[in-house]
Amino acid sequence: MKTKKVVIIGSTSNARLAKYFFAYDSEYEPVAFSVHTKYIEQDEFEGLPLVAFETLQDKYPPDQYEAFVAVGYTKMNKIREMLYNECKTMGYTMANYISSRCSYLSQFQPGDNCFILEDNTIQPYVKIGNNVVLWSGNHIGHDVLIEDHCFITSHVVVSGFVKIERNCFLGVNATIRDGITIAPETLIAAGAIIMKDTEEKGVYLAQRSVKFEKNSDEIKIS
Repeated sequence: MKTKKVVIIGSTSNARLAKYFFAYDSEYEPVAFSVHTKYIEQDEFEGLPLVAFETLQDKYPPDQYEAFVAVGYTKMNKIREMLYNECKTMGYTMANYISSRCSYLSQFQPGDNCFILEDNTIQPYVKIGNNVVLWSGNHIGHDVLIEDHCFITSHVVVSGFVKIERNCFLGVNATIRDGITIAPETLIAAGAIIMKDTEEKGVYLAQRSVKFEKNSDEIKIS
């Protein structure tokens, strides 16, 4: 049953997916999309009104509607952070989406404007801040702290007692060992294995695969 109404901030694939998940797996009814005037090229997006962010309060007042910023990790999540802060300043309550297919086992509820998709395992004593994205299929180990404005992609393993500080990005299949700190604005690329504390704004890359000198039909597979 739909008991709340939400305006989705954004008009890209992230916003389209947010509409889908809110519509089919939450108590929220998406009613409109909103972006700044300079990005508006049409009056509708995904069958809903696309309204100017500058006039959002007039058309969808914050005492009647909640907001959700559905923007990706551009500039280390700072575009999403900026829009999140603007919505809060305008007086909006920020909606969360937590998939019904997520194993959320922590006794601590996340902050606001969080987007937690299916097949995440979130163990006991995990604390998640505001404006955090957990895409599909991650393992977040016990006693992990994820600070505000982070984006964790898919199939990331975060071991126990890890601290992920603000505005971090963790790429697909990254592995984080237990008990370490991921410093603010760390970028961890796909497949990277992190075994010690990172440096602020550090970029950590996995070793690239190399092409073998033989073709596949020259290799004996037992």
